[in-house]
Amino acid sequence: MKTNELLAQLSARHPGETEYLQAVGEVLHSVEAVYNRHPEFEALAIAERLVEPDRIFTFKVPWVDDRGRVQVNTGYRVQFNNAIGPYKGGLRFHASVNLSILKFLGFEQIFKNALTTLPMGGAKGGSDFSPKGKSDGEIMRFCQAFMTELWRYIGPETDVPAGDIGVGGREIGYLYGMYRKLAHENTGVLTGKGMTYGGSRIRPEATGFGAVYFTAQMLADKGDTLPGKRIAISGFGNVAWGVALKATELGAKVITVSGPDGYVSVPDGLTREMIDYLPELRATNNDVVAPFAEEFSGAATFVAGRKPWEVPCDIAMPCATQNELEGNDAETLAANGVRYVAEVSNMGCTPEAIETFARHRIPYGPGKAVNAGGVAVSGLEMSQNAMKLNWTSAEVDSRLQEIMHAIHAACVEYGTEPDGFINYMNGANIAGFMKVARAMVEQGVL
Repeated sequence: MKTNELLAQLSARHPGETEYLQAVGEVLHSVEAVYNRHPEFEALAIAERLVEPDRIFTFKVPWVDDRGRVQVNTGYRVQFNNAIGPYKGGLRFHASVNLSILKFLGFEQIFKNALTTLPMGGAKGGSDFSPKGKSDGEIMRFCQAFMTELWRYIGPETDVPAGDIGVGGREIGYLYGMYRKLAHENTGVLTGKGMTYGGSRIRPEATGFGAVYFTAQMLADKGDTLPGKRIAISGFGNVAWGVALKATELGAKVITVSGPDGYVSVPDGLTREMIDYLPELRATNNDVVAPFAEEFSGAATFVAGRKPWEVPCDIAMPCATQNELEGNDAETLAANGVRYVAEVSNMGCTPEAIETFARHRIPYGPGKAVNAGGVAVSGLEMSQNAMKLNWTSAEVDSRLQEIMHAIHAACVEYGTEPDGFINYMNGANIAGFMKVARAMVEQGVL
């Protein structure tokens, strides 16, 4: 495989899809040397087949707002690769959603799901509809209209969507209700469901919890521990909440949260009361974090228009969105003595930031490994649905910890360099790629 040639061909075929091309480039550069040691991969054009989705569904979503006016959004489902199991990946409802973002997320999902050790392929979907500022009735009508188009292409052994940005428990409930009505069956076709109709315990916390478990393993590899560590996080949604909850429980101090309007500094660390307020703040759909500082004035300070990465910390954990931590942010973190970076958002660090961490020999865990806990528990929800039972929180959490430990071990196995430094990005990419590539070889050209 000649990575640069393949990327040039993709760029010509998909001009302007910057996020997708960035994600593909990262993986291909990581796996190129290993790939070229396997002539069977080249003979069967594994790379060329893997970087293109199996199929993409695009559809209009007309719905009626509270004023009786018809609105029209665009819906998508990108089914990327199902070599190791049914397509699996979230639905994102946000004004920024476009095909490039969904293709990058679906491509990343292939390897993330492979790392979990569970039989799940990669997919992603969503719409440019934003729940922000919408009433419950409007969100319900949109979700029902969206599922009216999507339901034909999904199923418990075909494609199992989940939530993502803008799609929480409320949206999953509306989506599942319409699927059940249209398909005339109760199945495990969506994950992140409520506990009254097939959901799994600790699913809302899973992405954040898993990220902290992975980070703890990063520290343990260096003979270090979490208690007392200062953690800067971005975002204030479900993922940030889960990270803050588990990190605080394990003795760390979470000293920032952030939103599009700026960040909040909490020098003494978030209290349990503050952590419990995060879901309440997110539920307002206002997408700003300044009210957090107002709620806890005296203990928290709001800094408008800036990022939390300027706050000195031991561990940085971006939890918001793609490319949120840039090269200059990484230099600031390094100058302030950051010791570990764990990327909880999908592709949260730019290539320049990743290069900066590598140059300073700062361990950096990529999103496809660090944030895999969410889809891992979604996979466990699928298993529970198939068996028509529910595990306890302790049982799910125990399985989640085992999965995150296994992901860390795979990163170490494939990413340890001759001097002992662990390149977690290469390790995660190679480990996930090898599993999917071997499955594709064994199943022939499809």
